Amino acid sequence: MRIATWNVNSITARLPRLLAWLESSGTDVLCLQEAKVAEAQFPVDQLRELGYESAVHATGRWNGVAVLSRVGLEDVVKGLPGDPGYDGSVEPRAVSATCGPVRVWSVYVPNGREVEHPHYAYKLQWLEALKAAVAGDAAGDRPFAVLGDYNIAPTDDDVYDRAAFEGATHVTPAERAALASLREAGLSDVVPRPLKYDHPYTYWDYRQLCFPKNRGMRIDLVYGNEPFAKAVTDSYVDREERKGKGASDHAPVVVDLDV
Repeated sequence: MRIATWNVNSITARLPRLLAWLESSGTDVLCLQEAKVAEAQFPVDQLRELGYESAVHATGRWNGVAVLSRVGLEDVVKGLPGDPGYDGSVEPRAVSATCGPVRVWSVYVPNGREVEHPHYAYKLQWLEALKAAVAGDAAGDRPFAVLGDYNIAPTDDDVYDRAAFEGATHVTPAERAALASLREAGLSDVVPRPLKYDHPYTYWDYRQLCFPKNRGMRIDLVYGNEPFAKAVTDSYVDREERKGKGASDHAPVVVDLDV
């Protein structure tokens, strides 16, 4: 079974590439982030033609998550239980579903913006709610994983230059403590292998030639419980999908399981 996560940074802009990638990659389940459309505009029909069912949680031009599956789609939950909300609204940042023998969450963790910004406090609160929401499945016997754009680099090795992020979000002790808290709940970081260079970065900014210079970050993560982690046979970053015209600034992270 092949499961992947990919922040497409607008499914409308990325649809031709997404459809082609699904056909060529052999992916059974895709956790997708930053759909940036309302649910009514999500390309359900085009995906169905390729054999994928869609569980979508999206409201408009920002955020939006989905789970696409060609191995079944059941027990869909839209939204994060206990979501703290931001500025008076609850944003579409999480959706979960059971896909064959595996249950997955697709998550788009708040960016945080700046350490002193209210969005940073919201990010930490959101991660606390995530831990509470997934604790039961994390401790269960069924393979389970939380996949998505976490907007956190777990270690200093997961950014191209730690000094470049001094004082910024994504690398703070509090954010990394939130990841540690998820691990304490029974999840582990399934670290992919890079297809090029030494580090499996998953995101490269569009600006300043970051991709050609490999100035990247590993912020798209797969956190799986023990049954999930034991079933992993391979994992890699599909860096090729970051290349060329019309690419997302994130690359897919692919995980192969023997389940």
